[in-house]
Amino acid sequence: MSEAPLAAPSSEELLRRLEWTVLRRLDGLLQGDYRTLLRGSGVDLADLREYQHHDDVRRIDWNVTARLQQPYVREYLEDRDLTAWFLLDLSGSVDFGSADVTKLAVSTGFVAALARIVTRHGNRVGALLYGTRVEQVLSPGATRRHVLRLLELMRRPRARAARPQARRPAAGTRLADLLDAACGIVKRRSLVFVVSDFISEPGWTAPLGRLARRHEVVAVRLVDPAEMALPDVGLVTVEDAETGEQLFLDTADPAFRARYAQIAQAQEAGTIAALAASGADIIELSTDDDLLEALLRLVDMRRQRARRKALPRVAAALRRARSAGAEAAA
Repeated sequence: MSEAPLAAPSSEELLRRLEWTVLRRLDGLLQGDYRTLLRGSGVDLADLREYQHHDDVRRIDWNVTARLQQPYVREYLEDRDLTAWFLLDLSGSVDFGSADVTKLAVSTGFVAALARIVTRHGNRVGALLYGTRVEQVLSPGATRRHVLRLLELMRRPRARAARPQARRPAAGTRLADLLDAACGIVKRRSLVFVVSDFISEPGWTAPLGRLARRHEVVAVRLVDPAEMALPDVGLVTVEDAETGEQLFLDTADPAFRARYAQIAQAQEAGTIAALAASGADIIELSTDDDLLEALLRLVDMRRQRARRKALPRVAAALRRARSAGAEAAA
């Protein structure tokens, strides 16, 4: 007699597992990098100190700098009042995985772990969830229960797209609808994670660029190895998870597999170029990724971005400080 398949863990069990296996290991690693991942601002002046690498040049006190011939910055009582938003693509193409793990499962683990990192430090997380449309907006919250609610919404079964009728093909993902909705809902400057495989109808690049000009945007691109290269499994029938269209393929044909790989690489290059042009940070999350390693890549990416942005401002600040010092000496 065959054994019954194991039931999927509840959202509470999944979150507890992530807290023990991922977040506990991250605790020590993120201590020095917390400010590169989550940064807020304060208003109460606490002290003055010498400028250090990675300091925000906007906090330089020019009067003190001119008198002492050394850059000094103001220190404030810090208020990390930050809101992170997750724009979640939960369309049919995301519910795919060539092995035992789907892109949706990887997305769920990544969002749950990151949401707990944010809320454990008193910040808030909100979300927009897209299936065949923007289905729900989860207002920002800062509790563990709020993260559980987000998990429940992500894992909720969704209706499949209706099969296309003759002369009336079903519509696919319109990621632009999700991004346009976010532009109207997320008013205050926030940290925005767009979690999607970016398999969508055209038109999403412009709203993503508008979002990146107003907020700190991280594009989390979900991928599966089989999307780049078809395995040789003979004659198969494949179905589009979003439109219901079916195709009969001969994957044993090497010429067909080579043509598929060529088209996949061209689409891959186009997607990466569009994401880079938008101004968003980009991180790739594969179904064969280790979640801890993915989170560490995110921290490292944001640290490097902070350094790149700081260098020209530091150079300009030092030039202004030297100029102010020369004027004071004269």
